[in-house]
Amino acid sequence: MAELQALAHAVRSGATSALHVADQALERAAERRALNAFDQLDDALVRAQAAAIDERVSRGEDPGPLAGVPVALKANMVTPDLPTTCSSRILQGYEGFYDATVAARLRAAGAILFGKTAMDEFAMGSSGEHASGGPALHPTDPTRVPGGSSSGSASAVGAGIVPAALGSDTGGSIRLPAAFCGVVGFKPTYGRVSRRGLVAFASSFDQIGPLTRSLEDAALIYEVIAGRDPLDATTVSLPVTSALQALDGASPRGLRVGVDASLLGEGLQPEIRTSLERAAHQLGTSGAEIVPISLKMARYAVATYYVLTSAEASSNLSRFDGVHFGVRAAGAEGLEQVYTRSRTLGFGPEVRRRILLGTFVLSAGSYDAYYAHAQKVRTLFCREFEQVFQACDVVLLPTTPTTAFRLGNQVRDPLAMYLQDAYTIPASLAGLPALSMPLGVDEAGLPIGAQLLAAPFAETTLFRAAGALRSALAGAGGLP
Repeated sequence: MAELQALAHAVRSGATSALHVADQALERAAERRALNAFDQLDDALVRAQAAAIDERVSRGEDPGPLAGVPVALKANMVTPDLPTTCSSRILQGYEGFYDATVAARLRAAGAILFGKTAMDEFAMGSSGEHASGGPALHPTDPTRVPGGSSSGSASAVGAGIVPAALGSDTGGSIRLPAAFCGVVGFKPTYGRVSRRGLVAFASSFDQIGPLTRSLEDAALIYEVIAGRDPLDATTVSLPVTSALQALDGASPRGLRVGVDASLLGEGLQPEIRTSLERAAHQLGTSGAEIVPISLKMARYAVATYYVLTSAEASSNLSRFDGVHFGVRAAGAEGLEQVYTRSRTLGFGPEVRRRILLGTFVLSAGSYDAYYAHAQKVRTLFCREFEQVFQACDVVLLPTTPTTAFRLGNQVRDPLAMYLQDAYTIPASLAGLPALSMPLGVDEAGLPIGAQLLAAPFAETTLFRAAGALRSALAGAGGLP
C-alpha cells in the first residue's frame, strides 16, 4: 500500500487522527522553514480542516480516498481561504472567492489543503528563483535550485513536509523540479484535468498535475483530480481509467519503448546519459522492445515554445492593468506614482521579459513571421509524435540536461535557463502525458530524472511503462 493510501486508511479506520497527521506536517514545515517552500501557510486553517475530517470519521462517515492527507497547492491555484499570489507582488493579498476545480476535488476526497507553495512568478521560470518572496531551495542541498516553476511543491515533497503537492506544467514546470528534487512529477494530457481556477500563463499549454514520492501516489492524486469539468470547455469527456491498476504488476514484457540516441549526445550531463542508456538496456533485457526513433522536430522545441507561450502570456497578463493592480502594489505611495511605477512594482524582470517578447511576436509586422509560423511548427510536432506512437508505446527521454545547479548560476543568462526545458517542451507542444521519475543520483548525490511520454490520453500506458521501468531497475539491483 502506497504512502497516501496507508495514511488515508489509518485516518479512516481511526488508527490515527487527521489532526495528528496535520500537526506532524506543520511541525515539519516549521523545521524546514528555511527552504522557503511555501508562499502561504495558515496553521489554524490546516488544523480546522483536519478537525472537520476527524468529526466526519467520528460520525461513521467516509471522508474519501485521501482522508486526512496533506496536499499542498501551487500558489497559482485559487481558493477562497488563502491569497492566490502566483508569487508576484502584483497579486499580493488577492483573495479568490471559489475553489479551483482541482482543489474542490481534493477536498471532496478528504484531503487537507496544506497551504500554497512558492513558485516562479506567474509560473515563468525553470529554477524557482523568479519569486517575489525569494527562491525556494533544494530539499537536500540548499545552495542549489529545486527547479521551477513548481519549485515550492517539489521542495516540500522532496523534503518530506507533505506527501503530495499539485503543480502546473506549461513547458516542464512539474517534471523539471521533480527531476531536480528526486520525486515523481506527472503532467497529464492537455484537457484531462480542469484548469478552472488556475491563473493562466499560456492557456493552450498549462496543465495541472501531482508531485509525489511514489508512482502509486501520483496515480491516486491523478484519479482524484482528472475528468470532465463542465466549467472548463477544454476538458474532455473521455473516461478516466485507473492508473493505479496499470501499475499493479506492471512488467516490461511486450512494451515498446522508443529511444532517440541523437538526443543523448551533446549538452547532456554524462551521468544522465549513462543512466538513461542503462535504463534502456535494462528494459530491453527485461522483455521490452527498444525501438530506435528520430524526433527530428526536437531541435525547434525551445524556440517554438517561447514564441507561443510568450504571446499567450502577453495576452493573459494584460488583464492585470496598471491602474487596478498598480494601486495595490503602490500602496501608500499613492495614485500619482501608479502610472509610472505600477508595472515595475507589480511584475518581476522575467515576466516583463516574456510580456515584451510576446507583444513583439504578436505585433502587426511580426505576427506572420513568428507567431503564425510557430503555430505551424507546433502542428508538425503533433504529427511527428503521431507517427512515433505508431511504432512504440512510450518514449524514454532525460527530464533535464543537467542535475540541479547552484543558486544564481543561470539567472542572469535567460537562454541557458530556457535550455533547461529542452527535453520537457516537446510533450508540452503536442499536449502529451509525460512523467518524470527518479533514476538515481550523480557523483554529487544530486537526483537524476528519467522522463516517459505517451500518446494523448494514454495515461494508463504511461503508468504501466513507469512501473515497468521501476521493475526493470529493481531487477538489476536497484537504481543506478
